[in-house]
Amino acid sequence: MRITQGTFSFLPDLTDEQIEKQIEYCLGRDCSIGIEYTDDPHPRNMLWDMWNLPMFDVADPKAILHEVNACRKAFPNHYIKINANDATRGRETVVLSFLVNRPPHEPGFRLNRQEAAGRAIRYTTHPYAADRPAGERYRE
Repeated sequence: MRITQGTFSFLPDLTDEQIEKQIEYCLGRDCSIGIEYTDDPHPRNMLWDMWNLPMFDVADPKAILHEVNACRKAFPNHYIKINANDATRGRETVVLSFLVNRPPHEPGFRLNRQEAAGRAIRYTTHPYAADRPAGERYRE
């Protein structure tokens, strides 16, 4: 199962050259770039760990790609994404987000059925990876 979060997630994984082109696109629109990583890609998990600080003053796509590769080296079995933040309206708003790294094996999610009040049925998702401790979820 492939996690599909963010732009381009239904496409094959982007190459470093394609990632650099997307970074150029974002920088050309005065966006700042942030890199985040997690080993819990649940769709409602919006709070991923940040790799260093957002790069507000970095204008070189190669420097940002260097940071992406440093994050990949430190966390090879995690999901890593790039966020492009737009501050033109006085607040940092994510305008583009896409995955740049995935673990080699993605176990997916199961659907949990729960009975609620009034015979209502509620469904929740549970990532199989969350059955392992944080930091060890994607090791084979």
